[in-house]
Amino acid sequence: MTVAQIPQVIVSESILPRRYQEEIFRRAQNSNVIAALDTGSGKTFISILLIKWIVLQEKAKRKVIVFLVPKVALVKQQADSIAAHTPLRVKMFHGSLDLDLTDRANWKKSFEQSDVVVMTAQIFLNILTHSHWSVEKVSLLIFDECHHTRKNHAYNGIMHEYFQTIPSDRPKVFGMTASPIWNPKDAEGSLATLEKNLDATVIAVREHVEELQENSPRPVEVIKEFSPPSDTYDYLYPTLWDCLSLFTNAVEINIPVDKLHMKYQMTRNSLGAFSADLFLYTDIKTRLIHFIDELESSQNETFLGLDGFDHHIDVDESSESAQSQFPAISPDLEQIDAILSEFRPFFDSGTEVPAVPIPVPLAWCTPKVNALVEVLLEHYSPTFHAIVFVEQRQVAACLAKILPCIPELRGYVRCAELVGHGANHGHGPVVNSNARGMGLARQQDTVELFRQGKLNLLVATSVAEEGLHFPACDIVVRFDPIQHMVGYVQSRGRARTKTSTFVIMAQKDHSAHLVRYNAFLKSEPELKRVYQTREEPAATRLDPGEDSEEGEVEEDDPADVAVRERYIVPSTGAVLTYDSAVNLLNHLCSLIPHDAYTPPQLPKYSGDYAVMLELPSSLPLPIDRLFFSGPERRSKREAKRAVAFLAVKELHRLDVFDDYLLPATSSKGRGTEDADGRGILDFSDVPDLMDVLVRDPWTLGAKLYLHIVTIDDQDVGGLVTGTCLPPVEFKSDGSTIQLRYDRVLLFDEDEEWDQRRMLSEFMRMGLWFCVTGRPAELPFSSFLVPLLPNKHIDFEVVERVASEPYGSYDWSGASEKDYNHLMVMNSNQYGRALVLRNIRYDLTPLSTTPPGSKESEYPTYRDYFVQRWTRKKREAFVPENSFLIEATYLPRCPSSVYRVREHLIDLDLCKRQIARAGLLVPKDACRRVHFSEDVYRAFLLLPKLCRRVTDVYRARQERIELGLPMIAEDLLIEASTLPTTSLTFNNQRLETLGDSVLKLGSTVHIMNKYPHRHEGQLSHLRQNSVSNRTLLSRAKEIELERFLNSESHNLHFWRYTVPEDTDSTLCRIRRSTRREFPRRSLQDCMEATLGAAFVTGGIDMALQAGTALGLSFGGPIPWSLKYSRRPESSPAPHLFADLQESLCYEFHRGDLLVEAATHPSFATSASSSYQRLEFLGDAVIDLVVLNYLYRRFPQANSGQLSAARSRAVCGPTLASISVRRLCLHKILLVNNVELSSAINRHVPILESTSVEDIINKGWKYDPPKALSDVLESVVGAIFVDSAYNFEKVASVVELIMSDVLELLSPNLPKDPVSELMVWAASSGCRRISFRKTQSHAELRRNDSVSVVVHDVVVAGPITASNLSLSKGLAAERARILLDDHSSDQCLTSLCDCSMAMKPQVPQVSLAIPDENDISKPVSDENEEGFATIAQRKLDETRTVNPEECEGEVDAEIVVHEGPE
Repeated sequence: MTVAQIPQVIVSESILPRRYQEEIFRRAQNSNVIAALDTGSGKTFISILLIKWIVLQEKAKRKVIVFLVPKVALVKQQADSIAAHTPLRVKMFHGSLDLDLTDRANWKKSFEQSDVVVMTAQIFLNILTHSHWSVEKVSLLIFDECHHTRKNHAYNGIMHEYFQTIPSDRPKVFGMTASPIWNPKDAEGSLATLEKNLDATVIAVREHVEELQENSPRPVEVIKEFSPPSDTYDYLYPTLWDCLSLFTNAVEINIPVDKLHMKYQMTRNSLGAFSADLFLYTDIKTRLIHFIDELESSQNETFLGLDGFDHHIDVDESSESAQSQFPAISPDLEQIDAILSEFRPFFDSGTEVPAVPIPVPLAWCTPKVNALVEVLLEHYSPTFHAIVFVEQRQVAACLAKILPCIPELRGYVRCAELVGHGANHGHGPVVNSNARGMGLARQQDTVELFRQGKLNLLVATSVAEEGLHFPACDIVVRFDPIQHMVGYVQSRGRARTKTSTFVIMAQKDHSAHLVRYNAFLKSEPELKRVYQTREEPAATRLDPGEDSEEGEVEEDDPADVAVRERYIVPSTGAVLTYDSAVNLLNHLCSLIPHDAYTPPQLPKYSGDYAVMLELPSSLPLPIDRLFFSGPERRSKREAKRAVAFLAVKELHRLDVFDDYLLPATSSKGRGTEDADGRGILDFSDVPDLMDVLVRDPWTLGAKLYLHIVTIDDQDVGGLVTGTCLPPVEFKSDGSTIQLRYDRVLLFDEDEEWDQRRMLSEFMRMGLWFCVTGRPAELPFSSFLVPLLPNKHIDFEVVERVASEPYGSYDWSGASEKDYNHLMVMNSNQYGRALVLRNIRYDLTPLSTTPPGSKESEYPTYRDYFVQRWTRKKREAFVPENSFLIEATYLPRCPSSVYRVREHLIDLDLCKRQIARAGLLVPKDACRRVHFSEDVYRAFLLLPKLCRRVTDVYRARQERIELGLPMIAEDLLIEASTLPTTSLTFNNQRLETLGDSVLKLGSTVHIMNKYPHRHEGQLSHLRQNSVSNRTLLSRAKEIELERFLNSESHNLHFWRYTVPEDTDSTLCRIRRSTRREFPRRSLQDCMEATLGAAFVTGGIDMALQAGTALGLSFGGPIPWSLKYSRRPESSPAPHLFADLQESLCYEFHRGDLLVEAATHPSFATSASSSYQRLEFLGDAVIDLVVLNYLYRRFPQANSGQLSAARSRAVCGPTLASISVRRLCLHKILLVNNVELSSAINRHVPILESTSVEDIINKGWKYDPPKALSDVLESVVGAIFVDSAYNFEKVASVVELIMSDVLELLSPNLPKDPVSELMVWAASSGCRRISFRKTQSHAELRRNDSVSVVVHDVVVAGPITASNLSLSKGLAAERARILLDDHSSDQCLTSLCDCSMAMKPQVPQVSLAIPDENDISKPVSDENEEGFATIAQRKLDETRTVNPEECEGEVDAEIVVHEGPE
């Protein structure tokens, strides 16, 4: 849900209330009132005073103020006003914002974090209906333009809920209006009804009337009479209507002739012949453009299928076979196009903003327009502002276009129309562009231009009568007759300066219009006197169920009202009323998915005073629940409401509506519950980088355990720690390493302290020499120790190392047997172990260096040694009389990388084949180190061993503590290993597989749990169950972070130590250590664990794992037992015989196959459409394909698996299989001409296109979605029919997709968009974006895409059948041009990014973006978003070579001071 937050506005000066405003404010404090004040008198400021007062009241604490407006355009205006004059938190809501009615959590949060909410009335009524908020939590209800509180307006619906609240909990009500009386004939009755509906008293200014009149003066009112319209004009002959009327039966563009002719005549009578033709030209042109656009799109699709590249092909130059596939253009349509072309110079300037290109003489206009011109010229001044009010939108549009073109007004008026939003209620693809209305943004822009003086004349409908803030107008003209008192008062209020004029235009022979105006004029003072002189409090309030005002019998007949029901859901307080029932059904049906060829499905009502309701057959309901018969009522509308009320109650009982009377949970993954009703906790306060305690076995305590370390079946040492470690076995560097528990280690009480100290010192020196190359931190949490043959610790060796940590200069006893075994240490380079190769009795430091050696630059070895080893604070130690020894550096291995079984390759390739260079060192400068060769080997592999033990320990603890099934240990370790470790494996492959497992598991459960919900509802439920937000919540609930592996593999600093600030007792108890890793890693590990379970034990084990993880899988019972199929069989109709043969599968339930082949356009009350089965089949195919790729390409990374999967399951690929392999287009049950034609056009293309082209260039094809949907539904039907046997359905899917699967690989060519992004990112350019535009302004939708580089349009705008295809074509073209060095649009010519010359550093992509991030979504339609997505795609193409991570990693030589 998007919430518009009003920024705090700093007000430079205080605005003081006038005395009459203070008077109304004081009276409003005492009771509910309706302030009846003229337009421009400052009613909004009075409401602000009341807001400031109410927030100080004790009763208003923890409540919100609700400011209601009747029109969208007023929301921002009033919200800005409140924010400018108060320090309160103000938020606004209206239908033009991206609101999600189902997002309960965000609604609650928005209200709780606001002091004032400004919204349209219908939004607030919906909130009350679904119990997102309640009237009791409101302190003040403000109704702007409150005279609308009548009949079925949302204001009245809100007040109905108000009256259901006990009086002590009701909020204060404040209404504002300039016209509280609708019916002048019964002023008292109108006031009484308004007061009853609002539970308030109508009041006016009494004490400061003169001040009010001074600040809201009344304009001069003038009647301007004009002659009747002429039947003939000195104008073009024949007219556009005369020419087009012969061809208006062209079915392609769906011309409603009668309706069009009526509007044409009304425009002609009001404005004249030219304006009538202008309206007609614009309307027909819009319809024609839409038809041609659709036709071109289908042609583009065809040509893309034929040549695979060019998207600009002239039809005349195409092959006859291609042209034969195009739908024929009727001669009538060609004639219409030709006629419009002839008239274009009169009506179309060809500019982006439509304008009339020629002068419009007054002879082409009605006397009415002539009279208007006279009025405007009479009152014109360089600073004047004027509004002309008309009744109809097409009149406003045409009049606004012709006025600036009338020669007499040229240069005087800057004109625009201002009309309401409108709605398309037709079923055709196009409606009259003049009648579609204006969007909110365009309305606001027009009003702002008028305020700034860039426009000085508005031609407006009733949208400008009330509420909107305009500058005081010099002249206001009622171009069309005034229909009611409210319109008269509201429009006149726009002329509110002392010199303003209000002009009423009246036709000379229409006395009724003048009589009505005079009646309004004379009755207004009497009407004001009615509420200005009334005593307070008002008359006794009528019960809301009593009779309503005059003229409302059709809406609220007393007998109907008396039998109305009100249904409240006990568990939530959600309210069902007669007023809300119809809208709830419409909302339910609006969620039913439909393709471009199927109109939205709506409830059907038949009958008059007893209505029959038929719900769409796409709702998966029993036949008898698709029809409802309502009770008899006195009005037709009440009868409709009554039957809708019965239907919603029954659908709630069937769980189609939930307990909040919502047909779906949040569509954006922000719901508060999953599909099982379990709460989704809000962990948005969890930091992006979590600091957590993870399970860790490394600790010390009073009790220590000895474990034997074995390398290639030889015991090489012991490992001591405070935990009984699990037995492990793994392979590394061509060796097999094992660890097994031996016994509890017992110390002699008198020697324990010394022995522990010596073990620590032995460990420190071993790590220094063999692993880290630098001193390690103390205290250690484990010890590697030498062993005697009886498996006891060799404390003699330990003590020798502890007493002589740097070794001994005693070389006595050294002989040839020590060659290649004895470890030595050069005193000049402590921390760098050497192995003795030979003693050179023929060489001393004073010997001459041989030519060609590395020492040959110096005369003697001594000179070389001195130069090499001398440091700033220490001289080199070079005994001159010592023999030299040959030695080589021993390798260090700080890496903890090892391989799990699944990732093993030829072990011989892993063995080190490194011939190390020898060096000469003075023997007496070296110490003999007391480490044996076996111990050294053990230390060399210790990082890997510790890593493996840690991984196994956490995996086993995870399985025990979370109750996971027996997932293969290596797979569970892989699932818990984050990419930050940079190991040869991580959880990303399993996460990708687990994502598909999660999708299928949730789908099957939701399908069976909610058998009466349609696909749209199921999609929302599944989204809530599989969203990252849900996964994070479930992971935090089970504390999954305790078992994750995030440590880097490089150990230059030994991490297996006890933290200094940790008490040893606590460490011993908790066996955990502190680690940091990204919050989003939890979601990945949840899915990876599912993937590991699936690889180990298929769907059945995945169900067990999902249940243990708290996911919505419906429990661990296998589907074959839980959803066993019916014992009775029903053979499939003969129509499907060939299909069953192609599938190699015979259906047990033939009705499932019928349902799978039924398009929604064909569905009847006796059979459902394929939508639910398609929803299931989509998840099945997704998992089958990804499982196939996972098994076939064990070295492919996550990004490669996802990319290959997307090629296989995309619409064009599935449509190709549907047509080529199964001929599903022949059995698809369709009842739609356009869809059937589209299928017929695409079938030859799909049949002739190779599988390789479909996979590599599928983005260029756009077959009807029904072709891929039906394949998915057939797969879903097989899955259900086989009692949810995944292995069986997988075999069928792999069979029918075999030719596609065989061509998949991890290195498929990228789609053009990805190719452009990766290429741009690698080139360093960060100023590229896509830009969407409209090919025709009349369409009012984006259908074209351009590529913009450094503000230069490189490719486009390119128009295709859909935006995705347009984007692909534009990206493809841009990539070619940018890489063409001969082009002036080459990237090197356009790009000056500073990063272009900087090499890109490879990064590791940790996970998908975290949806809990509240930052603005990344979009490739701006440069920053494009660069972000491009860098992410580039990172995915860069993978770490596992071979580089394993094996020897020598640390740099670190020289430490030691004893001489």
